[in-house]
Amino acid sequence: MALIEVKNVSKIYNTNSVPVNALRNIDLKIEKEEFTAIVGPSGSGKTTLLNMIGGLDNPTSGVIMIGGTDISTFKTDAMINFRLQNIGFVFQAYNLIPVFTAKENVEFIMLLQGESKEKREAEAVNLLKAVDLGDKIDKKPTELSGGEQQRVAVARALASKPSFVLADEPTANLDSVTANNLLDLMEKLNEVNKMTFVFSTHDSRVIERAHRVVTLRDGQIDSDKKQNELAVKKQ
Repeated sequence: MALIEVKNVSKIYNTNSVPVNALRNIDLKIEKEEFTAIVGPSGSGKTTLLNMIGGLDNPTSGVIMIGGTDISTFKTDAMINFRLQNIGFVFQAYNLIPVFTAKENVEFIMLLQGESKEKREAEAVNLLKAVDLGDKIDKKPTELSGGEQQRVAVARALASKPSFVLADEPTANLDSVTANNLLDLMEKLNEVNKMTFVFSTHDSRVIERAHRVVTLRDGQIDSDKKQNELAVKKQ
């Protein structure tokens, strides 16, 4: 059974009463421990697809299965709870709470899950150490660089012990050194911790690291290649 299964999913937005087909009959399976990039030009539907997988938006038609559970039918409260327990998110804009310290930002997910204060604090410190921010646990987002804020976001995404992490353009606001350091971290989490990552990106730095690249064009899958296939093609 695939960890993520998208079955015949379409999404139509009505913009000024004009229907826009963001996704057209998408079929996609992602297995555990994959490190997959969903790519394509602006407007291709990659962020829409990521939002569907993450339960942040509902398909117009089709089914989204996560670990064998059909999330397409969930009502709002059920979807919020499912996301909280199963899916980690890393966004381009970091989405940290500005009045919270790094540790408090990471703790927040566990607070929502009902974990004890002692467990939250200990786990948050361990996660921040794991992303090389052990000396920044009491810093607020405004006191951190962009790369450091994104590392806090990664630690927060892992705090819920999710089945997988969705990362929407996570390197878009980062310089090359910082982006590569972040990708090193994510690769390590994938290889050592067996964490599944799915990226939506147009960044070549992410695409080069991905083990699988799914290319969208006009809301449809244009190609789906394993990275070793891409490497052979380049030679």
